[in-house]
Amino acid sequence: MTTPFMKYVSWGLITAMFIIGIAPRVHAEFASSEIITCASLEGSTDLDKVQKFFERKMIVERLKKLGFTKEEVQERLGQLNDQQVNQLALKIDDIKVGNGVGETIIVILLIAILVVLLLQLTGHKIIVTK
Repeated sequence: MTTPFMKYVSWGLITAMFIIGIAPRVHAEFASSEIITCASLEGSTDLDKVQKFFERKMIVERLKKLGFTKEEVQERLGQLNDQQVNQLALKIDDIKVGNGVGETIIVILLIAILVVLLLQLTGHKIIVTK
C-alpha cells in the first residue's frame, strides 16, 4: 500500500472516531399506550418506586450519615405532590450503574487494535527492548 493512501485512510478513521465520540447517546424505547390511559395508577407506582429506592441499604446509610432518619424521609416523601414524585421517579430511572466503564474499555481496545493494524499495514515494526 502506498503512503498517500494510508494518509487518507488515517485521516478518515480519525474523523470517523471524532464524529462518533461527539455524538450524544440516545436511549430510545417504545412507549406503550398504557402510560396515557393509566395516569392515576402511575402516581402510586412512582411513589412505590421512590420508597423502594430510599429503602436500599446504601441509600439508608448515606442518609444516616447526613443526619436523616427513616421517619424523616417518609415524612418528606409524604409532603411531595404527584408531579414532584413523578419527576423523582424519572430521575431514579435515569441513574446508571457503572457510568460507562465498560464502554471506555472497549473504546481503548478498539483504538489499540486500530493502531496495531495501521502499523502492520504500513510495514512498521515496534521492538521493545530492556
